[in-house]
Amino acid sequence: MTTQRTKLPGVGTQYDIETRAGRHISVVVHQDGRRFLGFYEPDDPDACQATVPLDADEASSLAELLAPQDTPRLGASEMDIDLVTERIPVTTQSPYRSRQLGETRARTRTGAYIVAVLRRTGPHPSPGPDFRLEAGDAVVAVGTREGVDELARIISGT
Repeated sequence: MTTQRTKLPGVGTQYDIETRAGRHISVVVHQDGRRFLGFYEPDDPDACQATVPLDADEASSLAELLAPQDTPRLGASEMDIDLVTERIPVTTQSPYRSRQLGETRARTRTGAYIVAVLRRTGPHPSPGPDFRLEAGDAVVAVGTREGVDELARIISGT
């Protein structure tokens, strides 16, 4: 079995897997979080038979099915807390568009953490309080369901 990783500038990353049986499967992870599975002809590794788009929840469910049963899961089973990760869009109507991230006071107001900002030009992990949000960004937040939902209301201005 071989695995190859290829950067796709402006798109994301493609992971190609050739199984021991000689089948070619690829996963394309787009910068905006979308994922596509690709299945290729056994006789022609360049001929794609089918693609399957997956949203974040579907990709996570599939990963759980494919992971070995004895692999410990970080989250509820080890830490006994329920955390969610969500992408929150920054729209043109957001009161925080063109403002610094620190002005949201996200952690203080909601308990949720902003762990990254996704922008068309690329991801910005661990942005500081002086990071300026732009319309079209997606804020990646981690926290309780209630905290992340409240942060989404704050960012959207509703």
